Order: sequence, then structure tokens, then C-alpha cells
Amino acid sequence: MSLTSCAKVDFKTKNLVKRLNPGDIAVICHEDLDEVGASSLVAKKVKAVINARKSITGKYPNLGPEIILDANILLIDNVGEHIMQLEENTTITITDDGKIYSGDVLIAEGQVFTKEILENEMEKARQNIEKALDDFIDNTLEYAKREKYFIMGGVDIPQTDTCFEGKHVLIVVRGNNFKEDLAVMKTYIDEMKPVLVGVDGGADALMEFGYKPDVVIGDMDSVSDEALKRCDEIIVHAYPDGRAPGLARIKQMGLSAKKFVAPGTSEDIAMLLAYEKGADLIVAVGSHSNMIDFLEKGRKGMASTFLVRLKVGSILIDAKGASKLYNQKLKPHYILGILVAALVPITMILMTSPPMQYLLKLLELRIKMIMG
Repeated sequence: MSLTSCAKVDFKTKNLVKRLNPGDIAVICHEDLDEVGASSLVAKKVKAVINARKSITGKYPNLGPEIILDANILLIDNVGEHIMQLEENTTITITDDGKIYSGDVLIAEGQVFTKEILENEMEKARQNIEKALDDFIDNTLEYAKREKYFIMGGVDIPQTDTCFEGKHVLIVVRGNNFKEDLAVMKTYIDEMKPVLVGVDGGADALMEFGYKPDVVIGDMDSVSDEALKRCDEIIVHAYPDGRAPGLARIKQMGLSAKKFVAPGTSEDIAMLLAYEKGADLIVAVGSHSNMIDFLEKGRKGMASTFLVRLKVGSILIDAKGASKLYNQKLKPHYILGILVAALVPITMILMTSPPMQYLLKLLELRIKMIMG
């Protein structure tokens, strides 16, 4: 059975999802499709995903393809990068055998990714995990030696208009299950009023829950214009050599920003900034903290994250996975227990209150009269 719909095309999945509508066909170029990218495609309710590259290369067991298939979305794999030349909003047809047509013209062909293929590819990837771990540790240690100045006072912390001193700071990163974890944190945010820091796309997640980011920090490659306009302060992450590609976008929008020159990831410098500015507590949502997280981001080590967490660990709470930790639903026997507990004081009042006893006596007489 063939499938026909409108195609949306982008080399960056995180940019593509902003333009997708339910029922579209997403055309991506995403080697080792990661969990965050796949979840964002599923959330957009696409009909199919066409990947120009291999969704699983075997380097490590990435979870993206499994998420796509579990959502009953067709995945056409390893089509070739020529598909990325397809014009946006072209209506295309995908056949059962993985052929892709524009009208009557065959424009590409790939592998229909099935559950059986998924199991075989994931098994190969799991066999490579030890080598990946060995390389990852070596890279982390090597870069940790080079970048130890990062936490030893070797970077200039920018001056900020936002006050962090003595406050709770909530840092939101666009990581796995970050929206679900943020939803669990809503009561905490409303009660404690922490400083809200959005790392790139994390700022948009805050806005989706009705909060205005106090600070947006990052490369400025996945945050919306609206979030940048609404936040109180913008800090652009610059490379160690001083280059800051994200600054051009800020200037083009007519906004002002400060620059933070440092190695590592944007979430690392967000934590370091809060710590150095005297935060009382740092709560991280959606942060990347393990090997799979970093391999999915295309990073071969986590030196800066390792170093930063060594420094800020005494005041850091990682809320990653909070939605899975606390997802208890209200069960019927809980409701029954509450009702029984509520009846106890009501019964005591009826038994001890003279006016209530008088009313009960009248009610008893009334019933006797009716019954003859």
C-alpha cells in the first residue's frame, strides 16, 4: 500500500520539526537518529520519515528508530543525500518496497525499516558498545586534562543583569523527556520562583508551560525568535578562540547579548554561570549526563561536563527522569479512603451537636408519621 503526502526537507531535524504539520513526510539527513529527534518527529504526527543516511550505523545502540516504529510511522532508511535536493512541499509517494516518486518519476529508493531489521541492527550496535565506551573514556580524560582551566578560574564569567545570588536556578535543556520532566517541576517553579534559564530550545519549552525565561544561553541555533524577544537577558556561547556564530543572529534581530567564551557545551556554561554568580541551588532538567546522551549529540567525550559537575555538584540537583520517578495516578481505593476519612468527623458532629440531634429527632418523627 503506497503513501502520498507533502514532503518537508531539512538537514537539521531540530529545524525541520518547526515547519512540520500532522500528516507530512519528514525528509531528514540524520545519521544514528537520536531519541530527542525521533520523539520530536513523533510529536508532530508525521506519516513517514525518509532518512538520507543510516538511522543506525552500529556505533552505539541509538533509540531513535525504535521510537519511530513504535509510533507506527513508516521509516525509509539510507536513501542517499540527493533526496535533500527535493523542493519543500513537494507531494511525493512512497511504495511498499521503499521507492519514492514525485508524480510518475522515481526520485529515490531506500530500505523500509522494519522491526526485524531494527532488532538485527541494534544487536550489532550493542556488540560495539564496549569499544565505544573505551574510546569515549579515553577522549574524556584527554580533553579533561586540556580543559581543566575551565573550572580553575581560567575563563571570564560575563557580568549579568540577572541576579543569581542566593536563589534557586532552574536550567532547562532540550534533552530526553525534558518536557515531561518540566511538567513535573511545575509546582516547584510556582512555589520557589527560581531564576529560569533556557539553554537554546529549552527556552521555548519554558514558554510552552507559560513561563518567561529570565536568561537564554547557548549557540542560538535552536531557540525561537519569540523566546529571544521575550527573555530578559541573552548570553551567546562562544568558542575558545572567540568566534560566536550565534551573535550574528542576535544583532540581525536588533537585540543585545553578552558573550561567554568557553569550551564544552552550552548547558555546562549555564551551570558554571549560575554557580559562579552565587546560586543557592541549581536544578537541571533535560541535561546530558551519560555516554549515550553525548554520542547522540555527536560528541566523543564529556570532559567539560565531567569537570563542571565536579565543581557544582554540591548544589546541583539533576531532575532528569523525574517524570518516570513520580507518575502515580489516583486509584479508586484512594478515593474511597478519603471519603471514609471525611465521614468520621461528620459522624462525630452529628452525634455530639444538640441542634443536629434535634433535627435528627424531628426527621425520625416525620418518617414514623409517613410510615403510619
